[in-house]
Amino acid sequence: MKIGRITFIDPAAPKAKQDPLGPEVERTIASIFSQPSKFVSLLIPNDPKQLRAAIIRLCDEEKCPLVLTFGGTGPAMTDIVPDITLEVVDRKLPGFGEIMRYYSYERFKVSVLSRAEAGVRGKSLVINLPGKPKPVKFCLRLLQEGIAEALEQIAGIKPGLKGDEIEIPVDKYLPFLKRLRPKLDPEGEKHPTL
Repeated sequence: MKIGRITFIDPAAPKAKQDPLGPEVERTIASIFSQPSKFVSLLIPNDPKQLRAAIIRLCDEEKCPLVLTFGGTGPAMTDIVPDITLEVVDRKLPGFGEIMRYYSYERFKVSVLSRAEAGVRGKSLVINLPGKPKPVKFCLRLLQEGIAEALEQIAGIKPGLKGDEIEIPVDKYLPFLKRLRPKLDPEGEKHPTL
């Protein structure tokens, strides 16, 4: 599977430090999908025109079914990634950003500042991810089933999952489900506990 990867660089930084996320992203993707992945990596400065061109190139020319951006999703004036993403996608998929923010908050309190978006351009799924290794790994594993299903519906590919899922204590996040789940009475019949 071809995966596009966009990372912002500081042109003044040493070359060795310009892509700190690269190895972690590739290891995480390899741990999630059973299908081998080929990465098309674009390292660009934080510039709206270059970001727009990079997303369009990976979707339209490189034909990457999955395009991931890293960083630039916060509230600062220089955090332009969600805005440019919404300009170039055909359809918005708000669930990806919502799930990342919701489930990341307990581990990474600054996730409340994230404006991450996702959407579809042609036959490509574009997702904005955090800019640090641990949150990236957490979010990719959190979203793996949604990514796999979206790729099947959008691009017609089935990137098998290895099944190494993240454990989410649903009762903790959604306590009302405890009341909605039916309980068995002594005679074996189900009764809602509302």
